[in-house]
Amino acid sequence: MGKTNFDMLHELMDIEAVSGNEGPVREYIHEKMKPYVDVISIDKMGDLICHKKGRKPSIMLAGHMDEIGLMVKRIEKNGKIYVSALGGINSINIIGQTVSILGSVGPVKGIMSTKEINNDYEMEQIPDINDVFVDTGLTPKELQKRNVYVGSYLSLEKTDHTIGNPDYIAGKALDDRIGCFMLIELAKKLQKSPYDIYYVFTVQEEVGLYGAKVSTYTIDPDLAVAVDVSNSNDMNDEPTKIVGEGPVITMKDDEMIGNTCLNNYFKEIARKNKVPLQLEVSNFGTTDALAISLSKGGVPTTALGVCLRNIHTTHSIASKKDILHCIDLLEKFCQKPPLHCVESEIEEETTRAQKKKK
Repeated sequence: MGKTNFDMLHELMDIEAVSGNEGPVREYIHEKMKPYVDVISIDKMGDLICHKKGRKPSIMLAGHMDEIGLMVKRIEKNGKIYVSALGGINSINIIGQTVSILGSVGPVKGIMSTKEINNDYEMEQIPDINDVFVDTGLTPKELQKRNVYVGSYLSLEKTDHTIGNPDYIAGKALDDRIGCFMLIELAKKLQKSPYDIYYVFTVQEEVGLYGAKVSTYTIDPDLAVAVDVSNSNDMNDEPTKIVGEGPVITMKDDEMIGNTCLNNYFKEIARKNKVPLQLEVSNFGTTDALAISLSKGGVPTTALGVCLRNIHTTHSIASKKDILHCIDLLEKFCQKPPLHCVESEIEEETTRAQKKKK
């Protein structure tokens, strides 16, 4: 698999870029991708599309740039800031967390709290997200001077990258900065690939898969893979997704059935190359793969990634070995893409092109 430096993943994790405010991470990835592709563009939605030109089939690899976060909903007279969630956030995961509010004169730091915590009352039930507030120690007028208003973005802060096991990486925004990291590493390895590859870093996945919908319609790929993460369940009595036991291919999630042809091809690649691969069938959540698959006349699409403990928290945990194995699978997939999964469409397009020439 070769040696991979995970410092870039640490840097990606530390960037604050919640859904709708992906600019900082887009700028970072843009610079990293420049040496490895032919054309880079940003669509009207904000997706970063990095195109390495080549022959058919056209492959779209999508990883979303955004992370879960919050937005200011209301500022009360005492300075308490109430928030609205951007993405799937459980209130218990953010209580006591440090947040950074985007202001015009630098970030404003605050602590997530509740009435019970503030007054040292016993907490009798888990608070709703509507009951959690941010304490910055500032008055409404002082917040106004910092340009903190209704609609300001809040990022959850956590910068730890290690735990006891050195093979693991931990912290915030692993969903889906891991996917972004893998695409950048993959672009390095596939510079000499003869195939047409689009590395797409999408926006607003956490709130509705919106970036993937827009970018796929523009690109119109022959096949696609959403490079994302999923939740592990390895603390259960009978786990099916275990951190450290290999990448995860999504056979089915709450809203999508992965393309059978692509899934079988990934399983065959893993078998031939002795790469561990876990299969996911889930009743929860979905990924950019859903939006991509429904574009125009439909795109054969699946989702491949790694599983995380504590997904959608600032303390997510992933295995470096899983990440490396996933990059390896994607590289082999792109080096010899499954023409049999899309060859009928390619043949029709080639025939039309030949007729036009005549």
